[in-house]
Amino acid sequence: MTETFKPLAWDDLRLVKAVAEAGSLPAAAGRLGLNHSTVFRRLGQIEQALGVPLFERRRTGYVPTSAGEEIAALAERVDSDVTGVVRRLAGREPAPAGELRVTTNDSLLIHLLTPLFARFLATFPAIRLDVVLDNQALNLSRRDADVAIRATDEPPDTLVGRRAARIAWALYGRASDFPMPEAVDEDMLASCRWVSLGDNMGSLKAVKFVKAAIAPDRVAYKVNTVLGLAEAVEGGIGIGHLPCFIADVRPSLTRLAPPDPAFSADLWLLTHPDLRHAARVRALLDFLAAEIGAFRAVIEGRSRDGYGPRPAE
Repeated sequence: MTETFKPLAWDDLRLVKAVAEAGSLPAAAGRLGLNHSTVFRRLGQIEQALGVPLFERRRTGYVPTSAGEEIAALAERVDSDVTGVVRRLAGREPAPAGELRVTTNDSLLIHLLTPLFARFLATFPAIRLDVVLDNQALNLSRRDADVAIRATDEPPDTLVGRRAARIAWALYGRASDFPMPEAVDEDMLASCRWVSLGDNMGSLKAVKFVKAAIAPDRVAYKVNTVLGLAEAVEGGIGIGHLPCFIADVRPSLTRLAPPDPAFSADLWLLTHPDLRHAARVRALLDFLAAEIGAFRAVIEGRSRDGYGPRPAE
């Protein structure tokens, strides 16, 4: 008698997908939160139910057969469909409530966003914020975050949002080293030591300028965060380009040149298309756009009055 075929469950698909992606049972077990023997036993049961091997066991690990590749691809599609449904349901939430995961970088958080978040939470007490600091863009399509606040001239085509301001950059030095900054000329700058962001930030225009125009032996110090760069200039290690809204609030720093439009970058508030109408997402984007707009002159380097968001009431 022919045995009745038992349909695969989602957990079976997840297991095959994990083994295919990890290439070994221990690594797959770690991803799934199971032990090695459980993954081994369940994989055998799945292959027995299907009547075909899904993996070739090699010394280098588990390699999917053509059948295994089909099942792994199916699991990926199911995972994507489930994620899409969750996003769309989240986008239908009628009132601004619930948790919002926001990704940004440390310099924007410390020098711009934290007081705005405080005011936002005071205005919308039913919303909770989970802020993730990361200089690399998280995958909003897979709900790694709901909202991204980024300085970029090329926001991903898969996201939607609005440009809140244009972040100006200028050349700064320690004020005590340049008592007459208006008298600084190119010869003086050429004799200075420079500081710059590291190669991991090489896409920034100011970093590209230093790499192209400043002799390597004049670049005395590199650091991989903008805040670290500001500390280096403030400490007198060298001169360097900084965002105006960060440097202008530090009395120990002085501008050595006007903001250079070639180094500017747009400040974007981004989300996934499926979430743009979610009440909590819309509330945050609208709130931040209005608050940042009130201080656009400072962010764009047109005012040195300093950034002073109103405290939460």
